[in-house]
Amino acid sequence: MNDPSRPRAYYSARKNGPQATKLSLDDLRIILYSAYAYYAGNGFFVEAFGYDCVDDGYIAGTVGGNIDVFVRMTLFKSELWPLDVRYMEYDEDDCFTMIEFLFDHVSKPNTKNYHDWNNCGYHYSDFDKQAGQEDFRSRFVVPLERYGDGWELTEAGEIMSLPPSGMTTLLAAKPPTDDKTVLSTVEDAKGRFRRHGSTIKEREVAVRDLADVLEWIKPHINTALMNKDSSDLYNIANQFGIRHMNQNQKLNYDKAVWLSWMFYHYLNTINAALHIIERQSLVHKAPVKT
Repeated sequence: MNDPSRPRAYYSARKNGPQATKLSLDDLRIILYSAYAYYAGNGFFVEAFGYDCVDDGYIAGTVGGNIDVFVRMTLFKSELWPLDVRYMEYDEDDCFTMIEFLFDHVSKPNTKNYHDWNNCGYHYSDFDKQAGQEDFRSRFVVPLERYGDGWELTEAGEIMSLPPSGMTTLLAAKPPTDDKTVLSTVEDAKGRFRRHGSTIKEREVAVRDLADVLEWIKPHINTALMNKDSSDLYNIANQFGIRHMNQNQKLNYDKAVWLSWMFYHYLNTINAALHIIERQSLVHKAPVKT
């Protein structure tokens, strides 16, 4: 069954495959402007950016009376605002930055009243930030998937790389543990690895952090897995120059490919091992039948 939130694949897309639907940077710029124009025209930025009234003049929103200055102070870059004037000058970083910025400042108006004096227009009120962000995020699902290597706007409002096919559930899953060290380290590693602009070095750190999590839970893993299986997990990181440097390590490999494989391998292993540990813990706690 087709997803009703996605456009139907028409003839050219079916014939030519995924490459036919890839978007360029110019496409992304235009889509960003189109989204901004739509939401601005329907009052979704009134709460943050304010509005004009023929009776009262400009009414400032929550960001203050000078949006350009607020953007500069918040994003540490000039010449991004106003978006409808500057958008065709944006590079990829600018586009992604503005998508995140708009996500943070969009809110859906639940009430609108028409001010007919001198055709002033609609005035909006009773804003719902969460509903606005959900609506805004849904608008960028398909464009970001089709741009470049594939991206997504997360529920937290961050642009992240799309995971390989079949790994979405793994990334969304919370490790089955109450260990705060494990939980915080895994979440930090996910963000570091998938964040837009992450370097090879940052991805190495993310993989190393996951290997450290395995080291942290190693005493429990040794009881859940065969000793050889357990030691093999650490040999992968050690032999490929991720953890402890030595002369025997394999350093001449395609890091982009291998790091991606190791990241998802370790993440999957951590979740599987913790599930086994949790299951064994429940078995040991189960009352003995008499």
